[in-house]
Amino acid sequence: MRYFARGLGWVARRPGQWLFGLIPALVVLVLYAVALTFLGIYLSDLVKAASPFADHWSSGLRDTVRVLMGVLIFAAAVMLSIVTFTGLTLVVGEPFYESISGRVEESAGGLPPEAGVSLWRQVLRGIGDAIVVGLITGLFAVVFFALGFLPVVGQTVVPVVAALVSGYFLTLELTSIALERRGLRRREKFALLRRERALSVGFGASVFVVFLIPLGAVLAMPGAVAGGTLLVRERFARQDVSARQDASSVDFG
Repeated sequence: MRYFARGLGWVARRPGQWLFGLIPALVVLVLYAVALTFLGIYLSDLVKAASPFADHWSSGLRDTVRVLMGVLIFAAAVMLSIVTFTGLTLVVGEPFYESISGRVEESAGGLPPEAGVSLWRQVLRGIGDAIVVGLITGLFAVVFFALGFLPVVGQTVVPVVAALVSGYFLTLELTSIALERRGLRRREKFALLRRERALSVGFGASVFVVFLIPLGAVLAMPGAVAGGTLLVRERFARQDVSARQDASSVDFG
């Protein structure tokens, strides 16, 4: 939470950088808003198509089950959009956030030595990482969607676990630019986050909670990138050699 707060403070002292970082976030927000709006419009038809088994139930039970299904489907879509929002925004706004991250490094003592990776290769790796993380988080979203049907637990424990898991992958995405600058590949990034699991979950979960606030993901995105860069510089950079050694034991590719 402290690193996230420091990132927000960094952009607050530099409103030009904050406004600069809002551009790609706003573009992606519009895309997601349109998608969720269409989902909301056709949600009733989707629920009916997914629950033909309830057609012959009593109206009270049928309507209750379908309302619950609709709420869970839309909630799962919102959670998936929150988790994938960061990855897609980073891909769309690669030059924007690369610039912000670089300025954070310069203000904190200077850029690290060049890793010899071209900008296009970084973009391609970023797209690949976003796809992989999107698939993983999508699978988790399906699992959490199913667990949401459990009485009591589905409305209490499951959302907390979902926030922690989502936070872990948010940290991977928000630190990806600074880690890519140091030449780390996907296996090495996962190995690094595994070594600092509690720190990774804590940082990402705090970002996830703020992203749940309406427009929070857009307004806080530049600060989250800045905080992720500070996190890499001060905590993760010391572990990157060990992460390279441990990467072969990570299964996320």
